[in-house]
Amino acid sequence: MYDIVIIGAGPAGLTAAIYARRANKKVLVLEAKTYGGQIINTLDIENYPVEAHISGFDFATKLYNQTKDLGAEIIFEKAIEIKDGEEKEVVTEKNTYKCKTVILATGSFNRKLGIKNEDELVGKGVSYCATCDGSFYKKKNVAVVGGGNTALEDALYLSNIADTVYLIHRRDSFKGEEVTVNELKNKDNVKIIYNSNVTKLISDSKLKSIEVTDNDGNVKTIDVEGLFVAVGRIPENRNFSKVVELDEAGYAIAKEDCHTNTPGIFVAGDNRVKLVRQLVTAAGDGAVAATEAIKYINSRR
Repeated sequence: MYDIVIIGAGPAGLTAAIYARRANKKVLVLEAKTYGGQIINTLDIENYPVEAHISGFDFATKLYNQTKDLGAEIIFEKAIEIKDGEEKEVVTEKNTYKCKTVILATGSFNRKLGIKNEDELVGKGVSYCATCDGSFYKKKNVAVVGGGNTALEDALYLSNIADTVYLIHRRDSFKGEEVTVNELKNKDNVKIIYNSNVTKLISDSKLKSIEVTDNDGNVKTIDVEGLFVAVGRIPENRNFSKVVELDEAGYAIAKEDCHTNTPGIFVAGDNRVKLVRQLVTAAGDGAVAATEAIKYINSRR
């Protein structure tokens, strides 16, 4: 019997494990893939307090080792179900683990364009986070794909860094806030391309240019060194919808206290409804979720 089972070994989940172990709780972390989550793919983290420069891999490894050194048990198995009751059960593809509380820290993954060489060029010109990787493209030409607030904000952020920003959207109007659209239209170095999709990535060892096709089938090539994809994210909550209430986009509904609708089940990180999804907010969620889980356990003694 574990006090807390944490599903996900990204920054939120591992931070939660650290806080729980410091409270002397018996903790199990379950991870389907590898520790670190999305941050492990970031070449250089520049916006985390104290660490001015650190690779995502080094950051994740330090966090993983810190969690292990504190005595948390980490098992690499995919959780497929949570069973609610007086005691919780977390079911994986191999085992069932009993616990008093669960912290769901499964994160989310970027929706991809689905075109050839996209995966191979991640970190070599293709990015899904402008605030993470934008500084690598100072005075260079970049493109942003998407039509929501994230794409608009990415384009605005990059316009202060890059030489030229091409904002490419498949429709003739944006879903994002009009005030941001107007601000972009007033930027001399932002070029908006409507009714178009990125259909090809041209590269040698790194991205060199993109092929853009409009709704009439016309094709043009644009020279860019960076492509920022902002066409949405997919939260990893689908296996747990029976016990955790989700919004229409699939994010777990929880306020800043990280409580879900089911007592004893908490959520932390990018898979919950929140305004900012960054490394530092994931760590903050992990601390809060663990603290609330500890309170829940202690209240039931």
